[in-house]
Parts: sequence; C-alpha cells; structure tokens
Amino acid sequence: MRRIAISVAASTLTLSLAGCSMLSATEDGADASPTKGNDITVGVLMPEETNTRYEQFDYPIIKKKVAALTGNQGKTVYANAAAKAKTQETQMQKMIDDKVDVILLDAVDAHSIADMVKTAKDAGIPVIAYDRLAEGPIDGYVSFDNELVGEVQGRSLIEALGTADTSDKVVMVNGSPTDPNAGQFKQGSLSELNGKVTIAESFDTTDWSPKIAESNMTKAINKIGKGNIAAVLSANDAMAGGVIKAFEAAGVNELPPITGQDAELSAVQRIVSGEQYMSVYKSYPREAEAAAEMAVAKIQGKAIQFDALTRKKVDSPTDKDVPAQLVPVVALTKSNINATVIADGIYKVSDICTSKYKTACASIGLK
Repeated sequence: MRRIAISVAASTLTLSLAGCSMLSATEDGADASPTKGNDITVGVLMPEETNTRYEQFDYPIIKKKVAALTGNQGKTVYANAAAKAKTQETQMQKMIDDKVDVILLDAVDAHSIADMVKTAKDAGIPVIAYDRLAEGPIDGYVSFDNELVGEVQGRSLIEALGTADTSDKVVMVNGSPTDPNAGQFKQGSLSELNGKVTIAESFDTTDWSPKIAESNMTKAINKIGKGNIAAVLSANDAMAGGVIKAFEAAGVNELPPITGQDAELSAVQRIVSGEQYMSVYKSYPREAEAAAEMAVAKIQGKAIQFDALTRKKVDSPTDKDVPAQLVPVVALTKSNINATVIADGIYKVSDICTSKYKTACASIGLK
C-alpha cells in the first residue's frame, strides 16, 4: 500500500473541500450504462456514539453529498450501533430486507460482520467499508492511512519530549481490539517509539471507552509513579480525556505530552490550553464526500469513475486487493488550528474560544 506523504509540522496544510475527489461522480459517465437512476437509497451504518464525529460530521455530510449527486432524488437511511456488534448486525439485516441499493458500513467488529457483508452481497447490495476495513466481500473501502496516523502520533511524542531516550517511560492507551484500525494505529506508533523510549505499559481499550482508558491510566500511574511517566500515547481524543482525568485525580498538575485523534472540539480546546499536546486531524468532510461519491458511482454502474476514486488497493484478512481511497491526515497542534479545523469549516473560532479558553486562545493568536 503506497504511503501518502505528510509532514508532522504541516502547518500550512489546508484540506480543501472543493474538488476533493479525483473525479466527481456527478459527471456524465460514458463508461457504462447506469444500473440505477438518481432515485437511490444509501444505507449508512455507524459504529458508536462516544466519538462525536459520526453524528456531527460523517453522516450529515454523506447525506448532503448523496442528495447533491442525485439531484435531491437519492436518500440515505441511518443507524448507529452504539458499540454493539449484534445491534449492528440487526441494523444491517433490516437494510438488506428493506432493499437499500448500497450500504456504507463502519463496522463495530470488523470480523463478526463478515457474514452480514456476504448476505448483502448475495442480495445484490454492494457494501463499501467506511473508516474501518470490514471483512467479507466488500466492494470498496474509504478511510485514512491508519499506520500513518499512528506514526504521526508517535513522531509527535518524540518531538514533544525533545531529547527522548530509553529512560523515558511512555504509556500506550490503544483502541478497541475489535477495530482493525486500532491495530494499525498501534503498529504505526510503535514504528516511531520502539528503541527511542520505553513502553512502560500498553492497554487495548474495549469499545474505545474513555472510562476504561481512565481506569487503565490510573493503574499505570499507580504502578509506574505519577512523576515517572514521560508521555502518553492515547489513540484518540475521547480516551485522552479519560487519561487526563486519571492524572488530575492523582494530583498531577503538570501533564506530560498526551496525543489524541479525531480533532474533537473538547480536544482542540485542551490543545489550546496545553492539557493535550496534539490530535490527528482527519478531514471528515473529505472522507465522507468520497464515500458518498463511491456509493453513488458504484450503484449507478459508473465503473471508470469508481475506479478513479479507488486507485489504491488494500488487503483484509478475507479479501485481497480491495479498491480503496485513503485520505491524508495531519498532526493538529497549537500552531496549525487555523490552517486545519477552522479553514475546513469544522469549527469556528467562537466554538473553540469560549470564555474559559479566551486567554489561552489569545496567547496563540487564535481570535
């Protein structure tokens, strides 16, 4: 899988929403006779509610883009499994029974959902894996370069430590073992950390739960000593919040560098205030719009457009050479908030710089 190059200090990077795809699925395609017109139904299955991105960004953007691509004739149906694999299987079966035209699937459990993916395939319904690479005969995949996400987190911690060496003890708070992305994040992080610091403790966190992350971090603090932890690699922002609570409960006033992922509003505010060192910003608009374009192109039989949108190939445990689009990522720190989440319209300055954060915002020129 060819890597997408990225600089951790990419403060000048602005991910433009306009023209984000290589080829718009709205163009008249002469590559094939459409198998469906614009009156299509796209099923959207999201995995959990702890991470606010799915409700706030991903689904609304997909819904809007599907409508735009189909002259407002296409519609979407939505379900969120609240981190329950069995619930998602039931939701997917209902979409199959209701004969949606295509399913965008962000799997709770990438392995256990494989049978449902096959059921959809047997029913003639294409399944495009969204954000997480589901097993089974999926037709396409849109996500980010997940190993690169971990590399960016690990590299950021090394830079934050300055003169990192093996005397520096790092705690890793990894994602859910049922999420294939979590393993790739961990692998990428370790590629940057191994040999440079000591991994004193490493936890896999069921369901990406902030409460479990907080509990595990408390265990690490008690075992290692609150003054002996040089940094914490938290795989996402929600868990970073739990990590910070554990430090606060232990009476730690000066927090070590802590990573995150997803650029949640609360995390951006923590970055402004100095509680969290960084997050990984992934352009949800770009990923969500790409997914909508892939879904519409696939079901309308526009093979050339679909191929142009999926120029990479990835392997799952069950299938090889899955057509994929991998969206680039950027390290979000105090230095590039304006150039990323604000420039992309994810947040306004007023969203971030509430009364509690006005002084901190002013100190970094965010106004």
